[in-house]
Amino acid sequence: MAEQVIKLGIPAGSLLKATIELFSRAGFRISDSERNYLPAIDDEQIRPICLRAQEMSRYVEDGVLDAGITGFDWITENGSDVVEAAELAYSKNTSKPARWVLAVPNESKTEKPEQLKGGIIATELVNVTKKYFADKKIDVKVEFSWGATEIKARLVDAIVELTETGASLRANNLKVIDTVIQSSTRFIANKTAWQDKFKREKIENIAILLKAAIDGQSRVGLKMNVKKSDLPAIFKVLPAEKSPTVSSLADSDYAAVEVIIEEKTERQLIPALKRAGATGIITYPLNKVIH
Repeated sequence: MAEQVIKLGIPAGSLLKATIELFSRAGFRISDSERNYLPAIDDEQIRPICLRAQEMSRYVEDGVLDAGITGFDWITENGSDVVEAAELAYSKNTSKPARWVLAVPNESKTEKPEQLKGGIIATELVNVTKKYFADKKIDVKVEFSWGATEIKARLVDAIVELTETGASLRANNLKVIDTVIQSSTRFIANKTAWQDKFKREKIENIAILLKAAIDGQSRVGLKMNVKKSDLPAIFKVLPAEKSPTVSSLADSDYAAVEVIIEEKTERQLIPALKRAGATGIITYPLNKVIH
């Protein structure tokens, strides 16, 4: 009987730390990841391998890996034919999608892509950039850039560079004139592996736990005691899409109310709940939220 294990690609480089932290919140401990391309994991059915996100989708498509984590940008750049098991809303610095942007120096008179006709564009995302300009019917030369692309903005006519916050572009006195592609992290699987009962179930299980860990990070649990006569007022304050759990207390005049809310709404909700009659209000962090 074949060994029941999946070969899982973990993105090396800038996304590694965030990925290890995500797996930890999902219940998996990955160790020696910074010093070893074959790190250990506390799950005997997973064999992790650290690879560059840029090449991950090719190895998944070819079956060298059963599954892997990479960006939508690199799947598109490589033209990889893979199964998307899940979209994971996390990245190196934020939970927002990253963007590959067309940028020029602040002092440049270029304000729109059409002005770059006949120019040279430097980027690591060559194929996507070529398609972007071809779709716009703008004739340019796209050159591969071996890193430090921001510096090359003053050697060529424009660059296409990845940004999450825009801080690096601002630090290098660059301005964005268009977005070439928006990208988020994807959990992908090999098509043949996806047809294998064990591998598909294992990949789906990992996807469920990773998504639950991401959802848990942005939410908190909220508990309070409420006089039953004040329940209608409390329900008006709570987000309309939430269905709170209401439990009876020893004092028959009161009930315990519990609900999961977005963490960003907590500071507005708690004062309003207090004014509506809630007492004994507590909030607590969540490890995972499974919908």
